Amino acid sequence: MSQFQTPDLPYAYNALEPYIDEATMKIHHDKHHVAYTTNFNKALENYPKLAEKSAEEILSQLNSVPEEIRTAVKNHGGGHVHHNFFWEIMAPAGQGGKPQGELLKAIISSFNSFEKFKEEFTTAAMTVFGAGWAWLSLVDGKLIIEKTSNQDSPYSLGHQPILGIDVWEHSYYLKYQNRRAEFVENFFNVINWLKVAEKYQANK
Repeated sequence: MSQFQTPDLPYAYNALEPYIDEATMKIHHDKHHVAYTTNFNKALENYPKLAEKSAEEILSQLNSVPEEIRTAVKNHGGGHVHHNFFWEIMAPAGQGGKPQGELLKAIISSFNSFEKFKEEFTTAAMTVFGAGWAWLSLVDGKLIIEKTSNQDSPYSLGHQPILGIDVWEHSYYLKYQNRRAEFVENFFNVINWLKVAEKYQANK
């Protein structure tokens, strides 16, 4: 058995409709995510010691990964980890509610209001050039919004993401074509704020 596995989705392929469609979820999970995991395992084949670590750990120590596999680990390890994360922080519309409690206080403290956070997060997602991600991450106990290109990872910067949006075209093109703004707006309907709050509590 390979070290890293693509986990099943925590809900049905059509559970995020009408905001994210079933066809996209099938291709995104079964093709793109599976390919990242497969190629990540392949990159680590000759490095059993490395494969004993968690994928997040490997990404957070990217500079110590042997140079000949570093790019493959960054790209495919990043793809594997980021997608595991992405499926987790979404839930059928309404199930994840809105941020509450300590997480909401931390968002307001960092961005002045939830609306301002939403605006800044959307701007980050919209200004990723080409493919990449926008993140809400914890850095030294503080919340920041950041963006990364391709599958470059916040973990490699020593940051702890608690929310992220995939703005590679494969995550929205079947339904939204070039309308990334509409996809980003609709993403807010399927955020699992309970899971985001859990990640916040675990890493603050």
